[in-house]
Amino acid sequence: METEVKERNVEESRGNKRFTETPPDDDCCPICFGSFTVPCRSNCGHWYCGSCILQFWNYSSASMPCKCPMCACKIVNLMPEASLQQQEDQEVTQVLKSVQRYNLLFVGGTLGYIQKLRQLPFFMKKIFQGLMDPDANDTYIAEMRLFAMVLSIIYRATPFDFLPTGGVGIGRVFDFAAITLVLILRLVGIYRRRRLMRRVRQVATVELLQEGT
Repeated sequence: METEVKERNVEESRGNKRFTETPPDDDCCPICFGSFTVPCRSNCGHWYCGSCILQFWNYSSASMPCKCPMCACKIVNLMPEASLQQQEDQEVTQVLKSVQRYNLLFVGGTLGYIQKLRQLPFFMKKIFQGLMDPDANDTYIAEMRLFAMVLSIIYRATPFDFLPTGGVGIGRVFDFAAITLVLILRLVGIYRRRRLMRRVRQVATVELLQEGT
């Protein structure tokens, strides 16, 4: 077992040597197409602005690693350029902290689960924002049903028994509630989007009338 771990570490170290420690001078961020700001290298070897790749991840599933926009590989580790650690700029420091938090979320094993539990409010906020976004590809039904299952387990472990189950079981009750909540939030998001578009059309019409007069 120890031999396999050592061989794996050697292979990873050899693989890391194939990657450059700094982004190419003649290259640009594939997301913003600008010069690199807080450059970070993914585990697949592609360079991005730290804020760009984190923002790209914000539009994907909250509980899953970001997929590399270049090769679709799962990004489980972002490595900032070494020289950034010596900078004291507040914006750079904030991005580096966000990168470190991202890396801890997907480090795997016990540490990864502990970090996800610590970031549960962040995950829930991101999930609810995604549920109310009509353009989101992920419906988060799996995450919400998992959360409902955890709540049902906690409910069973407590002495409380105030929820009517109607003979279907508390697990089914929480599961149906989670699916209903997903549908309601998606409908609320669609309604808000329509109100916003209506407001935009009204403002555009008023501006056209003002220009005509």
